[in-house]
Amino acid sequence: MISSFFSQLRLKPLSSAANIKTARENMDKTDLILCQLLLLNSRRSYRELADALNLSVTAVHKRIQSLVELCVIRKFTAKIGIGTLNATHVMIFGTSKITPLHDLKAELAKQGSIYWLAIGGGNFLYVGAYLKSIAELEALVNFCKEAAGMLEPDVGITSFASPFIKPEAYRAHDTTLYDLDYQIIRSLKDNSRKATSEIAEELRVSAKTVRRRLSRMMKLGLVELSIEWYPDASNDIITIFHFQLKPQADRSSVGTIFKKYSPNMIFYWSFSNIPNSFVAFVWTSTMKELQGIRESLEHEEAMRSVSPNILYAGYIFRTWRDQLLEK
Repeated sequence: MISSFFSQLRLKPLSSAANIKTARENMDKTDLILCQLLLLNSRRSYRELADALNLSVTAVHKRIQSLVELCVIRKFTAKIGIGTLNATHVMIFGTSKITPLHDLKAELAKQGSIYWLAIGGGNFLYVGAYLKSIAELEALVNFCKEAAGMLEPDVGITSFASPFIKPEAYRAHDTTLYDLDYQIIRSLKDNSRKATSEIAEELRVSAKTVRRRLSRMMKLGLVELSIEWYPDASNDIITIFHFQLKPQADRSSVGTIFKKYSPNMIFYWSFSNIPNSFVAFVWTSTMKELQGIRESLEHEEAMRSVSPNILYAGYIFRTWRDQLLEK
């Protein structure tokens, strides 16, 4: 569901005169779309990004540098494609009884399957995890109840394990990763924008071989090239919206509805085990803009309820998936 939303996204041309600030504390919509493009493929060239944004290559380079300096982008990453691992992605969310929460980050980081934590208003937590199998779900939920104080959490099993890989990648027939593939991903894991020639020199193979292997992995979804993204590092407002559709609503219409709110609506999750329920991540620069989006969504015919929750902190953790590259 979320992948189809990205594939349908049509970027509107942005003025080349858009302001580029060298010292700033906020993103703008151009930055937001730039981050979305890098989340989908962090190896996109500056020329590709410039053409998509209708900006100069120099302007795109400056924006990326600014986002890095702002700590919104903290790393350009490469990971083994989650579809290749047949992992199950779950989101657990609910109110925590723990206060204060300053020790929680270290506790969750040790668990091994949890890759993401977000903290919203009212001690409301969002926990994302990759499970090697669905059999691990009960233990994870019990861990969240005990370690995170989430006594009655909602547990959502998402339709796709990653929001940034196209659905067809999960249906690829040849999903074999060879030794050289692992070496290439390992070379890129902390800097996915590394030049092909540099990878080739490091691995003592030809640049042509690296390009060919990398192209195959990207096509089949065997590698996930993205960024570690911390939008909460800026002074913008990141909100998670909880949506409940009316019983008679057509679930397939959700993509069309949410597309109307791009690029503010960054992405959304649907859950295979919670009918008509969606969670969406929304960016706004002001509370007034947030209020406008909420009111507009509430008037959508298919919506039964719309509940926003503003986030104020987010964390990314290493998991068993990252450790595979160390073996």
